[in-house]
Amino acid sequence: MRRMLVVASLFAVTLIPGADAANPARDVLWVALQGCVLAKKAAGRSFPCLSVDLGDDTRPGTAVLRAPGQPTHTVVMPTDNVSGIEAPVLQGPRGAAYWRAALDARHFVSDALQGRLPVAAVGLEVNSVGGRSQDQLHIHLDCMHRSVTAALKAHGDAVGESWVPFPVPLEEEQYLALRVPADAVETFNPFAALARVPGWRGRLHDASFAAVSADPDDPGAGMILLAYRMPEASAEELMDHSCRAARPGRGT
Repeated sequence: MRRMLVVASLFAVTLIPGADAANPARDVLWVALQGCVLAKKAAGRSFPCLSVDLGDDTRPGTAVLRAPGQPTHTVVMPTDNVSGIEAPVLQGPRGAAYWRAALDARHFVSDALQGRLPVAAVGLEVNSVGGRSQDQLHIHLDCMHRSVTAALKAHGDAVGESWVPFPVPLEEEQYLALRVPADAVETFNPFAALARVPGWRGRLHDASFAAVSADPDDPGAGMILLAYRMPEASAEELMDHSCRAARPGRGT
């Protein structure tokens, strides 16, 4: 059964508009996603994904997949073909819906660490066109570097509800920062927020962002969005896929 699903998914990807025949290596994630969707429809199972929500009239479908060989690194994807951060459809309700799906999936990272990392401390991230290897939108979920967490704790008070330069560089890059109030987190659309940065509208293919709770110990602190633009922008560098901060015997 499993082999049949994989073979069927390979056939399916050749029939769906948006698959890049010129560079099939950038569609590996899309092929895996089709296997997940097919398994959900045919057998009610999500394999090889962790979960699949086929959506309905009120919300788009999404799937959650663990990065191969990485115990915590998780990605959340639309079940529809959406290229990435630059896709115009993300400026509307779908952008907020995929954000909510990613928020809801943070527990997969925390669960993999047996609760040693609070759900609120799990980061979200999306790469630019040049900074990604796949052309299907995928929101990365994982631990943040301790240096990033420390910088947010030290300088978070300087970040308000309008875009401002973050006071210090992060992983040698100068980021813009925006605070999302706690009562607005669930309805927030980070893709639309990026388009409101002066000079960025229509140029989001070079943008990348990460987001994490402003203070995991304070539910009222909201979240902080960090973003920058350059041809190969990758805010994923703010993440620690080894999750050193959550290893046994170390603080989070």
